[in-house]
Amino acid sequence: MAGPKPSAAAAPFFVRRLGGKYLVTNEWGYHHFLSGRSFAKLRAGGLRPGSGEWEELQRKGFIGTHLDFQGLARDFRIKNNFLWSGPSLHIFVTTLRCNHACLYCQSSAVAGSRRGTNMSVKAARASVDMMFSGPSRNLTIEFQGGEPLLNWPVVSFVVRYARRRNESDSRNLTLSLVTNLTLMDSDKLDFLQEHEVSICASLDGPAALHDRNRPWGRKSSHAVALRWLREIERRRLAEAPPKRRIFKPSTLMTTSRYSLPFWRQIVDAHLDAGLEGVFLRPLSPIGYAKRVWGEIGYGAREYVDFYRRALDYILEINLRGRPFVERMAAMLAMKILRRNDPNFLDCRSPCGAGIGQLAYNYDGDVYTCDEGRMVAQQGDRSFRVGNVFTHTYQDLAASPAWRGCCLASLLDAQPACSRCAYKPYCGVCPVYNYEAQGSLWGCLPRNMHCQVFRGIFDLLFERLAVPRYRGVFASWLDRSRKEAPQ
Repeated sequence: MAGPKPSAAAAPFFVRRLGGKYLVTNEWGYHHFLSGRSFAKLRAGGLRPGSGEWEELQRKGFIGTHLDFQGLARDFRIKNNFLWSGPSLHIFVTTLRCNHACLYCQSSAVAGSRRGTNMSVKAARASVDMMFSGPSRNLTIEFQGGEPLLNWPVVSFVVRYARRRNESDSRNLTLSLVTNLTLMDSDKLDFLQEHEVSICASLDGPAALHDRNRPWGRKSSHAVALRWLREIERRRLAEAPPKRRIFKPSTLMTTSRYSLPFWRQIVDAHLDAGLEGVFLRPLSPIGYAKRVWGEIGYGAREYVDFYRRALDYILEINLRGRPFVERMAAMLAMKILRRNDPNFLDCRSPCGAGIGQLAYNYDGDVYTCDEGRMVAQQGDRSFRVGNVFTHTYQDLAASPAWRGCCLASLLDAQPACSRCAYKPYCGVCPVYNYEAQGSLWGCLPRNMHCQVFRGIFDLLFERLAVPRYRGVFASWLDRSRKEAPQ
């Protein structure tokens, strides 16, 4: 007597309809596109073993009666490895002073002539010691401001002291400087490259747009930034064979309302500068930017349209033979295609606040993240977790702000997110929710951060369904793996 037919009941999955097909995703981080007919069969348990589609769905964990629990558990752990490591990014705000007057300044910088907002050597030393008291084997110090070069003595002290501490701690330590480059000189650059400090500069696009977004008196900050970006790359290429790691310069742009019509020119400006990519960062209503949002802000649809045009232009550039990366898309593609965490703290569940990063203010106060510190500069210290002089690392981790951010950014606890097809790859920002909607949890269906990322994920998955575009994204991931420091 023949036994029962093998069942093919579907395992739990998320779904979103895109371009006439059904995108299904699951908690393991896998995705698959289905026709309407195949989707109906999957939902009804009508798929049977033997077909190529069944085999692929089974391998990806969509067939509930044929799950490889050991393999899927391994995939889930790799996808969420940040949960077991502790904060790896440590932002050092060496000064609030800045020599620019950027329209969208989110860091609440003060005039370069103002005193009393420089980090002291004592606070810097205690901040480095606090960082090393955490559990993560991978540590990154990122110098922020204001303009960190306005407090060069403390920047250089932290570099030397952290390197010296690491001789005995043996962590994977990296150092990064975020700067507008207008205070750079040959001696500073010599020091930074000697101590293997990577440099990220602000570049918002062509000169007219950059200088409008980032005023520097009557001077052009664009011209100075471009000159130093080219000098950094010239030095890197000139050192052969390399005696140390000299990193390629990278840039960070911020999209203001004035940027929206110039998506092509922004990409071209980065290409003309000899750069290998661009990060098309949306503006957030945090800090000073919140007060002037009516002047420089925009809606989610406006930004997503800007991003779509720029991304499609970048994909065509790649198809014509020139590798050039949109870095946000590359990080999200890493999560989608490789089911691995690229350290994109805005797209995690829980988010990077506390468990992924800490921000050390010039006065020794520690915050869940740099955005939380920015809120404090407006007079609200809700995201403060402690102080390097009076608290231990364990005190920071037990603070209500740290724990509150973890709970609020857990997507399983967000009603809208818990059912979303993009849940395996996305995240929410409690600081954004707090500033925009008045609570850590927010109201995600009406949240611009959610709307922006939902639009970006729609764009990415629609293009991933096209083989030639999928090949471009895969090439970005292959390239980043080859160039990763050993």
